[in-house]
Amino acid sequence: MFETREGERLLEVDPAELRPDGHLVFIGRIVSPWASREDCPKNMRAARESGRAATVMINEAYRPGLQNLERASHIVILSWLHHAPRNLIVQKPRHAAEPKGVFALRSPARPNPVGLHVAKLVALDIEAGRIEIDAIDVLDGTPVIDVKPYYASIDAFPEATIAGRDEK
Repeated sequence: MFETREGERLLEVDPAELRPDGHLVFIGRIVSPWASREDCPKNMRAARESGRAATVMINEAYRPGLQNLERASHIVILSWLHHAPRNLIVQKPRHAAEPKGVFALRSPARPNPVGLHVAKLVALDIEAGRIEIDAIDVLDGTPVIDVKPYYASIDAFPEATIAGRDEK
């Protein structure tokens, strides 16, 4: 699914082959309009621009944890990008002039492929475990690790920039 480009480097050991040590559990799955990597938006901005909504389905055992989530206008979703390679440590993005370390990128290919998504909470049905959101930038069926309320007062940094690029 991912091709290796010039200048990229792989880890000596693929983290996917190591014994798990975090006892991570998936609390649900994302119901997304995106069935293939080629169609999937590369980021949440592009996902919103598509105008296609999505749903986070929470497994029954974890639904009590949704209590009072409706108070949040936006939520943070942590997902497990299960199709991404885990052994790529230096990447050469198509749009970049030079290779970059994975920790300087938002690429899904990384030792622990955790996705971070901030979405608008559209509707919540705790009994059914349904969280309707405005958009998502992952494939249908992507596992969910966690859901948290987004707090603009502590999560936003209006002055934030990256590599001389203004991200405002």
